[in-house]
Amino acid sequence: MLQRQGHLDAEGEPARPKAGTRQAPRPQAKERTSPAQYLREVRGELRKVAWPTRPEVVRYSVIVLITVVVLTLFIFGLDFAFGRAVFFLFDS
Repeated sequence: MLQRQGHLDAEGEPARPKAGTRQAPRPQAKERTSPAQYLREVRGELRKVAWPTRPEVVRYSVIVLITVVVLTLFIFGLDFAFGRAVFFLFDS
């Protein structure tokens, strides 16, 4: 398989790259845009954004806060339980 792909020669040795092969030249970088043009393009792209409504932002914020509180309590509970278990096991 490696021989068919050109990685090995007939004896199983690594094939040497052909001397005539060259990598394609890198494309030339485009001219830089001015800061004013950049800001115009940014404003144009931001106009395309579908911004959430105020009720959506409130709803998602409440969901995130509730999730954070629940996960905090869950991790606190696990930490407390495992801490008590370790103290119980190693109490002298």
